[in-house]
Amino acid sequence: MPFLGQDWRSPGWSWIKTEDGWKRCESCSQKLERENNRCNISHSIILNSEDEEIFNNEEHEYASKKRKKDHFRNDTNTQSFYREKWIYVHKESTKERHGYCTLGEAFNRLDFSSAIQDIRRFNYVVKLLQLIAKSQLTSLSGVAQKNYFNILDKIVQKVLDDHHNPRLIKDLLQDLSSTLCILIRGVGKSVLVGNINIWICRLETILTWQQQLQDLQMTKQVNNGLTLSDLPLHMLNNILYRFSDGWDIITLGQVTPTLYMLSEDRQLWKKLCQYHFAEKQFCRHLILSEKGHIEWKLMYFALQKHYPAKEQYGDTLHFCRHCSILFWKDYHLALLFKDSGHPCTAADPDSCFTPVSPQHFIDLFKF
Repeated sequence: MPFLGQDWRSPGWSWIKTEDGWKRCESCSQKLERENNRCNISHSIILNSEDEEIFNNEEHEYASKKRKKDHFRNDTNTQSFYREKWIYVHKESTKERHGYCTLGEAFNRLDFSSAIQDIRRFNYVVKLLQLIAKSQLTSLSGVAQKNYFNILDKIVQKVLDDHHNPRLIKDLLQDLSSTLCILIRGVGKSVLVGNINIWICRLETILTWQQQLQDLQMTKQVNNGLTLSDLPLHMLNNILYRFSDGWDIITLGQVTPTLYMLSEDRQLWKKLCQYHFAEKQFCRHLILSEKGHIEWKLMYFALQKHYPAKEQYGDTLHFCRHCSILFWKDYHLALLFKDSGHPCTAADPDSCFTPVSPQHFIDLFKF
C-alpha cells in the first residue's frame, strides 16, 4: 500500500473502503489536469466565437496582467506569521542541532506583526525594515519576502488610519523603492529570489503607497478642552527638550508662532548636538554665523550627514548571552511574575540580557 503522508515519495493516491474492499480514488493530479483541459477548451471556444474581435491583443494582455496582479495580491494577503516571543540563534551545526538560523527565519518566526501595534516598538520595527530594504532584501527567502511586505502593508495602513509617524514610513518606502529599481534593472547580475514580474508588481504597490502617503492630510481636531497652545511656555519648552529628532522639533514648531519661536532656541539645538555627537566631531564641522556664534541647528543636520545619530527606542528585542536566544521582553510579565521572556537557565537572567539595536539584529545573522 502506498505511503500516504506529506512526503515527496507519495504518488498522491488516496483509498476508500467499500463493500467490495479498498478502492483507489482518483488522484488530485488527474483532477487538476482534467480541470485545466476543461478551462483550455472553454477559453478556445470564447476566442473562436463570433465576438472574437472584442478580445484584441491589448485587452488580452491587460486581462493577463490583471490576473497576475490579483493572484499576487491574494497571495500576499495570506499571512504566514508565527507568533513566537523568542527564537534560538544558532550559527553552526552541533550534535544537538543541525543547520543554522538565518535572517529570514528570524524575521518569519518572531512576532513582528503584533509589535507594530505597540507604540513602543513601532519605530524599532520600521528601522529594522529600512535596514533590510537597504542591504539584506536579496537574502530573504520567498516566505520571508511575503511576510516582509505583509508587515509593511499593515504599517502603511496603520499610518493612513492614525496619522502616526508618516515621515518614517516615507523614508522607508523611498529606500525600498530605490533598492528595488536597482535590483530589477540589474536582474541576472544579482540574486533576486522570485519571479521578476512579482517584484515589478511589488514596486508598483510601493509607488501606490507613496502616493497615498503624499496625499495624506491631517484632519484638524475640534476640541473645546485644553490644547497644546494653552500650556505655559516652560512646559512647552520642556516638551521640545524631550525630542531626540531634529525633524520632530521643526514639525512641532510649525504648529503655532509660539512653538516656532521656542523651536529656534540655540540652546535646544546645542543640547541635541551634544546628545547625538561627540565634541571632536563638532570641530570638524563647525558652522559660524556672521556674528561669530555657532549655528547649532545647521551643525546638527551637517553632522547627521557624516555620522550616525544615537538611536532611541521605547522597546527593542533582547539577546540572552547565556542561552543565545533572541526574544521580545514583556515588561508586564517581568514585573508581575518575574518572567524573563524566554526559558533562561542562568542564575541571574537579567545580567545576561542585551538590548538589540536594528543594526545588531542584522549583524547577528552574518556568517
